[in-house]
Amino acid sequence: MENKNARDDLRASAIGKATARLIPFLCLAYMVNFLDRVNIGFAALSMNEDLGFSPAVFGFGAGIFFVGYILFEIPSNLALQRFGARIWIARIMISWGIIACAMSLVSGATSFYVMRLLLGIAEAGFFPGIILYLTFWFPAAERARIIATFLAAVPLATVVGGPLSGALLEMHGGWGLKGWQWLFVVEGVPAIVLGLVALKFLDDKPEDARWLTPDERQALTATLAAEAEATHDLGYSGLGAALTRPRVLALGLLYFFMVVGLYGIGFWMPQVIGSFGLAPLQVGFLTAIPYLFASVAMVIWGRRSDRTGERRWHIVLPLLMAAAAFAWSAYSGPLLPTMIALTLATLGFYAAFGPFWSLPTALLTGTGAAAGLALVNSMGNLGGFAGPSIVGVLKEATGSFSAALLFLAGALALGGLMALCFREPRRQADAG
Repeated sequence: MENKNARDDLRASAIGKATARLIPFLCLAYMVNFLDRVNIGFAALSMNEDLGFSPAVFGFGAGIFFVGYILFEIPSNLALQRFGARIWIARIMISWGIIACAMSLVSGATSFYVMRLLLGIAEAGFFPGIILYLTFWFPAAERARIIATFLAAVPLATVVGGPLSGALLEMHGGWGLKGWQWLFVVEGVPAIVLGLVALKFLDDKPEDARWLTPDERQALTATLAAEAEATHDLGYSGLGAALTRPRVLALGLLYFFMVVGLYGIGFWMPQVIGSFGLAPLQVGFLTAIPYLFASVAMVIWGRRSDRTGERRWHIVLPLLMAAAAFAWSAYSGPLLPTMIALTLATLGFYAAFGPFWSLPTALLTGTGAAAGLALVNSMGNLGGFAGPSIVGVLKEATGSFSAALLFLAGALALGGLMALCFREPRRQADAG
């Protein structure tokens, strides 16, 4: 018993050190990643008029990012497993940063589509690569909390990026650049810098970490190896199984509905709020409010899911709340009730992400994890193409956002109902 307690203490110490070292850097990297992905939502406040983009053109350009992203997702994750997270994550960040800056060169619809497509190709594999990387460091029982903390970078990106983007748009004319061009350049550079830092800062696995003691490395590695062996016994470690098992495909479909909501509102919220006649800086600050509440809710809800060992209802309840809030926002009228509805909706679908990603990481290991996590993310990111595109079409056809918000409500309601029918893996439920 004494030896077991000592091993538990060493494992807990290693997890604490890994959390303190890795999570802040990965959160910062993902904040920059997400901001570079969705900052066209702010750029559109002036770019659409400058370049003559209709809502349908903007929605298609926002969504085509995911075509390149999806096509290269699985190969990128397999490359990460082969070459190591340190090198591959750095490569992704540097290449996407360069293209994000080059978005300032867009001059029409065709170049807009091409640059968004290239940005998706450059970013492919970053998110599922990080999720895979976290499985190299953190046992299953810790993952809803860890993943929720990491994913809190997404709403925090908008908390910081909203006011920043609004301010950059007001730099119109500086050094001959339009405000939206400043936005792309200034927000693209940090990705390049962080990519260079990643080459020195990240360690591929616990056994490479000199900042852990030998005993801590051994305790953490032994725990992760035992979990990998248990997952292997479930038959989800091979490439073929990961890409064909119904449970993995079901998670991909569920994630599709979640991502429809995520990007459907992520790309369009500044314009929804801007429709009340506000200045760009005001839009930036108001857009930050829903994401501030969401970042707090994600961490609290993820911790609760780990503490109770329950995943399914921790996905179902926030998705259904988000669906109801989106439906309310379609008819909320004035700015204040609209902001309340959008805040509840954003809080809801973000809170579901941590518990959701604890499910595929509990099912998959080895090559199966690299391919399966990328598959789930690829299927989900089809929603990143569908959501903004359909929102754009509905806005152009109806002249308002009401039908689009009802569409988002329906997608999240379907996601909630699908999660309700999902059977959790026994090992995950038992491990809690």
